[in-house]
Amino acid sequence: MGIATTRETDRAAASLGMLQHAEPTFTHANSVCNAGVLFLIPALISSGLLKATNVYSQLRKGYYGLVSILLVLSFMLLSRIKSPEQLKTCKVGELGKLLGLDRVPEVKCLRSKIEQIVNQKKATEFNQALSQEWIDKEDPLFFYIDGHVRVYHGHLANLPKRYVSREKLCLAGTTEFWVNNELGMPYLMVTSELNEKLKEIILNQIIPALLRDTQSPDTQKMLDDDKDAARFTLVFDREAYDVPFFKLLWDTFRIAVLTYNKAVKDVWPETDFNYFTTKVIGKEVLMKLCEKPLERDGLTMREIRKLSENGHQTSIVTTMRQASKELLAGKMFSRWSQENFFRYMVQDYDLDRSVEYGVEEVNQEMQIVNPSYKILDYRIKKLREKAARIKAKLFNGIEDNLDTDIDTLKQYIEKQSSLHETYSTYESEIKSLLKDRNETPYYIKVKDMPKELKFNKLKTESKLFMNAIRMICYRAETAVANILALHYSRSDEEIRMVVKEIIKSDADMIPDYDSKVMVVRLHTLSTPRANLAANNLCEFLTETETLYPGTELRLIYEMV
Repeated sequence: MGIATTRETDRAAASLGMLQHAEPTFTHANSVCNAGVLFLIPALISSGLLKATNVYSQLRKGYYGLVSILLVLSFMLLSRIKSPEQLKTCKVGELGKLLGLDRVPEVKCLRSKIEQIVNQKKATEFNQALSQEWIDKEDPLFFYIDGHVRVYHGHLANLPKRYVSREKLCLAGTTEFWVNNELGMPYLMVTSELNEKLKEIILNQIIPALLRDTQSPDTQKMLDDDKDAARFTLVFDREAYDVPFFKLLWDTFRIAVLTYNKAVKDVWPETDFNYFTTKVIGKEVLMKLCEKPLERDGLTMREIRKLSENGHQTSIVTTMRQASKELLAGKMFSRWSQENFFRYMVQDYDLDRSVEYGVEEVNQEMQIVNPSYKILDYRIKKLREKAARIKAKLFNGIEDNLDTDIDTLKQYIEKQSSLHETYSTYESEIKSLLKDRNETPYYIKVKDMPKELKFNKLKTESKLFMNAIRMICYRAETAVANILALHYSRSDEEIRMVVKEIIKSDADMIPDYDSKVMVVRLHTLSTPRANLAANNLCEFLTETETLYPGTELRLIYEMV
């Protein structure tokens, strides 16, 4: 039946379609590899992993059920096993013990199970259920929005190019727009169809989702009673800076914005600035701040500037009417938590990896910039640059040959004649291209694009589903890190490394079905202070009285 398969009866029944899924059954096992990942089960459940069972239907009859697959994917991500193919290099029997099964599914089986989940087309519903739960728990007033470009190097999809700041190049790819809180904790993610601007994504996708998740009678009563109160505040960078857009958000939804200012030319006197204490990503920081009213395009905003030690003034603007300037400055500069989140997710959770390969059609009625127009525009730009260089040579030649002798002048005239001819050729080509460009529509619909240039997109359902699992795992890891940090002196620099060490550590698994408990006994860590923090974590996790999913076994955590 395969390597590490010991439950022959269940596997035979599953192969004949007589078993819905194998029930987890644990036996006493010592020094199980990577069993430290079981320390994150309470956090995974608290972060909403099992909500998937309320959204997705049960999988087809077989050995591995929905809960087992959810746990496999979560354990893989937390253990930094970044693809199903990497399971080939792991001890499949040891990983199977973590599930209460004989082994984890092989690559083909796991991909088949993921496909069954993805084919239900419920990833958006799953994301909505998670974001609603997280927002209800945390009740945030500030939402941070930023885009992450997933660069595409394949050949199946024909994707529009976009600027990738980390590469400093224009590359083909898709853009994912994430909504986080000020500590970098994710709430939701939406994907652009083609090259939609941040303003369009906010207006058409993010705001409807946030309004759904934050709507309540108490919120509406607050807005009715206080005309200066904001429903919530969106924090983003200059990409979405547009005063009419800010006015629309306030007048239509009572949503405030907080972003960096654009086109700042004046300098405020340094004597106007005073020291204020604020919090940036949860830490107290001393800043020199000043605030003045700002009127633009009929909208009154607040401009807040931070004075750096080198004299530079960073200007931010907001339509939030009630919060203090030091609070708003701290919130704005906390935006770096989202950049840190992207970096960590790319490095540790392989954020850009595709689980399912293939393409699908984009909305054929979408209007895009005509590729033919862009090609003509580019050619005109390059020809104008060449013509300008020729013109400069002609002018410099006149200046340099005012006082030359007859023989030299004759050579110069012959050279100038050649340059004039080249310049005339460029001008003629430019006029012809301008005529073609004027006859070419600037916008066209996707369906009207030439077949060889027509845009499509990568399949999104599997990416949405896996990103939801990634968000759950990141939140679970962060929750455990926060508990450990209370008992660890160098938490700012090392706490996530301690969590990773716990996950990678061996542990003993001691089930007791009579008492309905299972003891997870972690082996010693690398330092005494890490062991001390882990001891306190054991006490905290045991008090949660978490049951292992699919069983009645209450988890008890200990150190060796």
